[in-house]
Amino acid sequence: MNIKPKKSLGQNFLIDQNILNKICDIGQIQSTDIVLEVGPGTGNLTKKIIEKKPKKIFVIEKDENLCEHLEENYSNQIEIINKDVLKLDQNIFNEMKLIVFGNLPYNISTQILTSWLKLENINNHYKKFILMFQKEVADRIIAKYNTKYYGRLTIISNWKMNIRKIMDINPSSFYPKPKVKSTVLLLEPKLSYFKLKSSKNLEHVTNTFFNQRRKMIKKPLKFLFKNYNEIASNLNLNLNLRPQNLKVDEYLNICDIYEKLNN
Repeated sequence: MNIKPKKSLGQNFLIDQNILNKICDIGQIQSTDIVLEVGPGTGNLTKKIIEKKPKKIFVIEKDENLCEHLEENYSNQIEIINKDVLKLDQNIFNEMKLIVFGNLPYNISTQILTSWLKLENINNHYKKFILMFQKEVADRIIAKYNTKYYGRLTIISNWKMNIRKIMDINPSSFYPKPKVKSTVLLLEPKLSYFKLKSSKNLEHVTNTFFNQRRKMIKKPLKFLFKNYNEIASNLNLNLNLRPQNLKVDEYLNICDIYEKLNN
């Protein structure tokens, strides 16, 4: 079957064998592992994963033509789920602990990541994520506070995950060549993390701060809390700081107070 990448689905197939090998090796796949690959495309990475002989391999692919192609080539070695990953019921993997690989479509990569981050007890269901993002998105995920890329995505991602950059990948490693560089990140769910009632509250708090990232933090605190001065004092926050000057833990503490006051 002759497969043409679909621009509408943001398809850029990774074809560099060296990089495919490196990505597969990061997973450190054992014979007892269950692997989930998101957006397998033509199966270039799938083939490498099969060679590692895990216990089971699931692939999620939205494109019907690609599902047919994968069925023709790997039908008895993988279980194909022909769905949009954003519409998938995550509970189908409930009794498993997965290693996830994903060359995520650039236009929805942050949505896919945050859908995982919203899961309760993510560390019970996922062992690690080896994910590829547009470099600029990856830079935002791994940004340090006090830098220009630091923001909502940094805080939400680092709340439940330990994250490490693996490598940048040049456009020439893909077909068709994207216009931007890509970055592979390794994300491992933390065994224990700051418990919040809802990820939506953290999204609301970080939105409130970073919607006006050049303003001093006094303004968003005033918006969130009537007694903002007292809260700033209790958390030892300087009201003249900007949103990017607060650490991830400080945002989690702010969110914790917000939740308690908005029961």
